[in-house]
Amino acid sequence: MSYISSVMEEVVKRNPNEPEFHQAVKEVLESLAPVMEKHPEFEKLGLLERLVEPERQIMFRVPWVDDNGKVQVNRGFRVQYNSAIGPYKGGLRFHPSVYLGIIKFLGFEQTFKNSLTGLPIGGAKGGSDFDPKGKSDEEVMRFCQSFMTELYRHIGPDTDVPAGDIGVGGREIGYLYGQYKKIRNAFEGVLTGKGPAWGGSLARTEATGYGLCYFVDEMIKAKGKSFKDATVVISGSGNVAVYATQKVQELGGKVVALSDSNGYIYDPNGINFDTVKRIKEVERKRIKEYVTAHPQAEYTEGSTGIWGIKCDIALPCATQNELDESSAQKLVDNGCWAVGEGANMPSTPEAIEVFLKNKVLFAPAKAANAGGVATSALEMSQNSMRYAWTFEEVDGKLKGIMADIYKKASAAAKEYGHEDNLVVGANIAGFLKVATAMLNQGII
Repeated sequence: MSYISSVMEEVVKRNPNEPEFHQAVKEVLESLAPVMEKHPEFEKLGLLERLVEPERQIMFRVPWVDDNGKVQVNRGFRVQYNSAIGPYKGGLRFHPSVYLGIIKFLGFEQTFKNSLTGLPIGGAKGGSDFDPKGKSDEEVMRFCQSFMTELYRHIGPDTDVPAGDIGVGGREIGYLYGQYKKIRNAFEGVLTGKGPAWGGSLARTEATGYGLCYFVDEMIKAKGKSFKDATVVISGSGNVAVYATQKVQELGGKVVALSDSNGYIYDPNGINFDTVKRIKEVERKRIKEYVTAHPQAEYTEGSTGIWGIKCDIALPCATQNELDESSAQKLVDNGCWAVGEGANMPSTPEAIEVFLKNKVLFAPAKAANAGGVATSALEMSQNSMRYAWTFEEVDGKLKGIMADIYKKASAAAKEYGHEDNLVVGANIAGFLKVATAMLNQGII
């Protein structure tokens, strides 16, 4: 049995009933075969065995009182995955689907994503099975305060700096930070995604969606293509999808569809960004409300049908494994020539195989959606300096980082015999920096 196969077998054995974690680890390890051949010392030093095991896993109860005076109890998580290149960094996700396996998969992916940014940040992830949807602001506040009452002891500006993710936006970050500040009596850059008035970075809200488009733009420009006049389908309607919509339009493309967990909208005239922003950020309503303001648009129940819409470029920005093999085949059959992952692991392995086999330009999540964490690291830098850059300065740095990630992933793919396969390239480029740091720091 090969080294990689034996490590993968042990991962499945030691982490039962965690399919998302298994999937994430398998995808990375299979990409590393040519690296292991070139670096036999990695096996001798047990590098992969250490890499697939989180440095620390924290689970805790989160009791809170709802508006009816009833005590509710949720479960909280923080997986501090790897700190070889810097303090732990990664988002908090509040969603009913959250369990340890999801958090481990996200933390594992985050390690390599953060490495690719070139910034000194390690990988982590956290969250809770709490669902903020349908909750009042007061309920969300009480939950966040209870969550932070435990989490605060495990984080810090030079230890672990959480950010937002699904279900954790500016409101939640504000409540979490307020509780941290009260307990620690310290105004520190310990959370990113803060409000600009109290330590946040301009362009952070837009960063993941913008970064996705910057990466995809680099990828398609290398093949003589562009967003100009391209028809684009985007899944999701959260931060990533909304601001990817804005940036696609700025780059000359036309976004015709968005979705949420209930269904999707299709507007042949092009999605109106201002309407979507109002619905999602001001009114906090479902995407179906769009058709009220734009009657020419159509709303369809069920979100998977969105991939049947004819497009040139697809940007899955909702959640993990949303795009399966049959959906990928529909995109290919309808002439889609580029796919960029805005969510974490939104395409199944079978879907990715369809894209690569059909020569679809494919931008994997750990490279393409690194814009959010890159800007979070820029926020950390501004907090350390007690200084704030302009929106244009941050956006310029973000664009440069995403272009550099593309170059690194593309170069690694070519060097290790998989030219144009950015899945392999991103995995190898992200891995090598972490591996070098781990080797230099000894067996710890």
